[in-house]
Amino acid sequence: MPRRPVRALALAGVLSAVAGLTACGGDEEEAEASATAATDGAFPVSIENKFGTTEIEAEPQRVVTVGFNDEDFVLALGVTPVGVRELLGDYDAPSRPWAQEQLDGAELPTVGGEEIDVEAVAALDPDLIIGVYSFMDQAVYDQLSGIAPTLAQTDEYADGATPWQEQTLLTGQALGKDDEAQQLVDDVEGRFDEATSENPSFAGTSIAVDLTGVGSGHYLLGRDDLRTQFFSDLGFAVPDTSTDVSQERLDLLEADVLAVNGYDEADAAADSLFSGLDVVTQGRTVLLGGYSSAVSAALGFGSPLSLPYLIDEVVPALAAAADGDPATAVAQPAA
Repeated sequence: MPRRPVRALALAGVLSAVAGLTACGGDEEEAEASATAATDGAFPVSIENKFGTTEIEAEPQRVVTVGFNDEDFVLALGVTPVGVRELLGDYDAPSRPWAQEQLDGAELPTVGGEEIDVEAVAALDPDLIIGVYSFMDQAVYDQLSGIAPTLAQTDEYADGATPWQEQTLLTGQALGKDDEAQQLVDDVEGRFDEATSENPSFAGTSIAVDLTGVGSGHYLLGRDDLRTQFFSDLGFAVPDTSTDVSQERLDLLEADVLAVNGYDEADAAADSLFSGLDVVTQGRTVLLGGYSSAVSAALGFGSPLSLPYLIDEVVPALAAAADGDPATAVAQPAA
């Protein structure tokens, strides 16, 4: 917008500025009041979960996340938790690139790693506990519910397999941010739509998603694991159930495309049986890096924050691996 001649209209400009500030202040106050009223109007909230009913009487002020990825969902909706579950493995979760703007340098206390530390949760005096991706059992749920309303996953999906869309909407409901959650889902689904329209070859292409260093050494992930949803949302065909893969049955990893979580190029080269698979020798393999890499961790988080990052980092490699031309070099994602 072009500026008006300030010198000629100095007095009018000053008066307009004063009036504008007064009006803007009033507008901002009204907007804030409306937003507060809208949020307050979302409560009380009642959400069914696999262990009971989560009753949230008022807008939460102190949220603790006890799931392995739940903090991302809370952050994506504009809330900074006062405590989080420690991410297992070597990855430095606070430095994850897809959440730096939301974290804004905050150092968040942890409330357990492999197991939830109920006493640590209680010490943070939460008024809401979120653990959709926590793998908690009834006993832990009962303990946490004695501290504050606790959101667990529903019984609609297997443990750890709640789709990110559903987890976003559940979290939004608990925070009184239903509209924001739906918009977030729409935005991220829009990113997937763009990727699939640009890569129609993904549709129906079989993919084996390998988790290394687990079970007998390799583990084929199925639709019952959160980490495969990224690939199924891109149109790839994923097995229904996860399966342990012994060295004698590495052929189970043979598919149109192989995605390997836990290996970088050096790791793959050092595994002689693995590197002899047709899907590897024919250049149809995407290596997501060791477990300390951001790409591998982003797959594990599977959140509205990490999924767009994954699309940017991994889709080009998947496109090269799925094009049916062995001569196409696959530029592996940055570890």
